[in-house]
Amino acid sequence: MSDHTERPAPEAAPDPDAWEQACAEDLAAERARRRAQAGPPPGSAAEELRKLVDAVAGKVSGIQLPGGGTAQGVVQQVIAQAKAVVEPVIERNPDVFDHLASAGSELLAAYRAAVQGQEARWTREEPPRGPGRPAGPRDDDGGKGGSERIDLD
Repeated sequence: MSDHTERPAPEAAPDPDAWEQACAEDLAAERARRRAQAGPPPGSAAEELRKLVDAVAGKVSGIQLPGGGTAQGVVQQVIAQAKAVVEPVIERNPDVFDHLASAGSELLAAYRAAVQGQEARWTREEPPRGPGRPAGPRDDDGGKGGSERIDLD
């Protein structure tokens, strides 16, 4: 073999960042595909609260009340007052709502982690107790039934 076929020419050296660039392009394409599939990403928790208040206000104002125009006027006034109270709080503290949303997600994850093992134990079928089978955790009360202490730690 000749030297020419064994070593590439110095000007034809491979790009050292080619793999990184290819991965970045693939990741960007996948993110774009998921965004197109799922729609726009949700806004901050403060924006979502505003949307919720507007949606609830729209639904409540659309309800036909038996009192006629007077009752509808009272409803509109209550909605306007609620928005006037909520809007400044959202404006002054938008990060608080993001933190509360994160805390809620963390609490839900902690609850699921604590309860998941217990639910599996509760729903697991145990074989009937026989003469050679030792007493299990459900047999502690002597077959009387009753409550069971759940340790969440």
